[in-house]
Amino acid sequence: MKAKKILVMGVSGCGKSLIGSELAKSLQLPFYDGDDFHPQANVEKMRQGIPLNDEDRIGWLHTLNKLYRDNECAVVACSALKPEYRDILRSDNSSLVIVYLKGDFDTIWARHKNRANHYFNGEAMLRSQFDTLVEPTSDEALHIDISQSVEQVVQQALNAIEAKTV
Repeated sequence: MKAKKILVMGVSGCGKSLIGSELAKSLQLPFYDGDDFHPQANVEKMRQGIPLNDEDRIGWLHTLNKLYRDNECAVVACSALKPEYRDILRSDNSSLVIVYLKGDFDTIWARHKNRANHYFNGEAMLRSQFDTLVEPTSDEALHIDISQSVEQVVQQALNAIEAKTV
């Protein structure tokens, strides 16, 4: 059985969009960047360096859940920082495969400093994501170490997805 619905999760700057789009390409599935589905109020808040709270995220998470329910196949990049966020995304999507891109603060902050034209703004916001993050268990998600090259991360994720869905 091939995985048809995949969530690529982790803090901002861990590579969700890049890795998610590469996985989608390799698996011939459509890719959706969760950031593209934020309401304008959330984008403005992040642009100002204000971290989102649960209330800000709830509608957005339900929008992404609907994306999974409305599509037979989808790879979605979304931070999904808390178990309750992942529960919303998994609702009516019991076969959802979660890929957790795991990295430490220093590695991810170094990547952030090299990003141009992204509304996610500042070290304090990244720290707030790490503070909010409740790492998924190994039963809940496939843990992929992002300290490797993009190619290695993608290959490790593909191998883990294949092993989980055989």
